[in-house]
Amino acid sequence: MNRHHWWRDAVIYQVYVRSFLDSTGDGIGDLAGVRAGLPYLRKLGVDGIWLSPFYPSPQHDHGYDVADYRDVDPVYGDLDEFDRLVASAHRLGIRVLLDVVPNHCSSAHPWFRAALAAAPGSPERARFHFADGRGPDGGEPPNNWHAMFGGPAWTRVTEADGRPGQWYLHMFTPEQPDWNWRNPEVADEFDQVLRFWLDRGVDGFRIDVAAGLFKHPELPDSPDPEADARTRDSVNPLAWNQPEVHDVWRHWRAVCEEYTARDGRERLLVGEVSVPSAREHAKYVRPDELHQAFFFDLLGAPWDADAFRKVISEAMQDIAGTGSTVTWVLNNHDQVRTVTRYGEPAPEGSGLGAARARAAALLMLALPGAAYIYQGEELGLPEVVDLPDDVLTDPIFRRTGSRARIRDGCRVPLPWSGQASPFGFTSGAEGAKPWLPQPDYFAEYATHRALADTRSSWHLYRDGLQLRSALHQLGEGTLRWLDTQPGVLAFARDDLVCAVNFGTAPVPAPVPGTPLLSSGPCRSGELPGSTAAWWIDGS
Repeated sequence: MNRHHWWRDAVIYQVYVRSFLDSTGDGIGDLAGVRAGLPYLRKLGVDGIWLSPFYPSPQHDHGYDVADYRDVDPVYGDLDEFDRLVASAHRLGIRVLLDVVPNHCSSAHPWFRAALAAAPGSPERARFHFADGRGPDGGEPPNNWHAMFGGPAWTRVTEADGRPGQWYLHMFTPEQPDWNWRNPEVADEFDQVLRFWLDRGVDGFRIDVAAGLFKHPELPDSPDPEADARTRDSVNPLAWNQPEVHDVWRHWRAVCEEYTARDGRERLLVGEVSVPSAREHAKYVRPDELHQAFFFDLLGAPWDADAFRKVISEAMQDIAGTGSTVTWVLNNHDQVRTVTRYGEPAPEGSGLGAARARAAALLMLALPGAAYIYQGEELGLPEVVDLPDDVLTDPIFRRTGSRARIRDGCRVPLPWSGQASPFGFTSGAEGAKPWLPQPDYFAEYATHRALADTRSSWHLYRDGLQLRSALHQLGEGTLRWLDTQPGVLAFARDDLVCAVNFGTAPVPAPVPGTPLLSSGPCRSGELPGSTAAWWIDGS
């Protein structure tokens, strides 16, 4: 009898801790708030949660600048509260994944502070990428690389004698120095970090910047600096996807297998992998490497049937061909919310964007593989596009001065109840303000309304998850494309048929009869525009 690996078809809910639920009244979500929200997530039907970083941090990038990998920042709670959260989640059958950040740390990390205090060429500096500058006085950066959040990827330090000194590499912000993974001390340190949290019962890790870690050993100039000047999703081939990174994932996989061998409980590694093609992506999910790697191409695909079919086909061929399953995502804490993205250029929350977002969700849940849901997507939340400049916290805004591609709009705290902010997000004093302001229209999306309205996006997600579970592990297996008219995508999974009408006019349904589930009203024999539906084909 073949053993079923839970992660192959799991649906994981991403909890952005800071914005999920506040238990203390300070306007910032915390671990106790996550624990209080577990029954809600159990009712939704997810298999696990991924927690954004909650470690001690100066919060220059809201926790992705880690000062201590083995503790909890007081703003989020403490280790005892973390242990209670894990125990409560497990009692409800919900697995817990942590966000680990191995590419870079905080400039407040003790090892980086020690590096600043040490001399050039010291063992302390060898844990990071320190280099002499170019030019007669070393006043120019060591190479022409750009940071993902804007500006140069190098910052010059002042040495102990007060003179301008070496430069250090940071592929994101100056407050996030990159680790030097060619130094064995760094690998050993992260071994201990993994074991610290595995010993506390976690079920796995989401790995930030999993295609990073190793840089070209000679740190040469990029041949195309203009391309590298793009923020965020640009991929500098000299800084990302170096071949040595695969050895790290093989070792981490072995660590997880060691724990599984002890108690039979599988631990999961899922990587944030940004690489040029599905073929490159597939290398990260070979049988002895990561269990999963987020497949971002579906997230980035335009609302077009041919584009979706191409992305899905490539993923099924190149990634599923490794023996792994594809890990689908439509959104996360770094992206414009689906409703707004699919509704552009219409205003946020447009009816068209909402309909397309619902259809895309049903499509994703019908695909073979695993799926991740970003918090608030199940409520149909739109992006908050009109936050004033003085409340923005995204380092992209601080580094570039531009609002383009900033991420605060998808991180606004969730609405839970009531007609006015804080919408039940914070349980403190009446005047407590969420860390980012919630718009008045969030009242329409509050969870108490969503649960009461059977037509809501929440019920669509819940029903889709229930059917997915009931239909014999729908996440496993393959798909077969069906012939359709232009603008329609349809495929079969054994006797289940999923179809999406990417157009605006109704089309004949690919299967007779009333759908089992649909993202919008569907009459028998018809599939309206911007709608997805599932049928059981009895023919």
